[in-house]
Amino acid sequence: MTDLAAVLLFVGIGRAVHAHGLGVAGLASTAWPFSSGLAAGWLALAACRRGGASFLDGLVVWISTVALGMALRVISGQGIAVGFVLVALGFLGATMLGWRLVMAGLRRRRLERRTS
Repeated sequence: MTDLAAVLLFVGIGRAVHAHGLGVAGLASTAWPFSSGLAAGWLALAACRRGGASFLDGLVVWISTVALGMALRVISGQGIAVGFVLVALGFLGATMLGWRLVMAGLRRRRLERRTS
């Protein structure tokens, strides 16, 4: 759910910054390639019986979201630019990996408290 929120936030910010509007149809048009890449990443994790919360899981989800998202944008005629790919990698990487790092830190802290 947090990964989907990251994708929707990325799309919303991008559409707002470029004055493309925040209507449902526009958001859906921009979000579907990345949402599809996200779904593929989560399906890969499920096939490997992975929980999705580890940093490694985050790498799988992040790369599949961006790589498949960009490929689907090209196939659907939406196009990509190098800058857009870099921003997507940066923003989605920070958000998709970031929450996992925070959760790992909280788990580690909780474990340390229990053992001390």
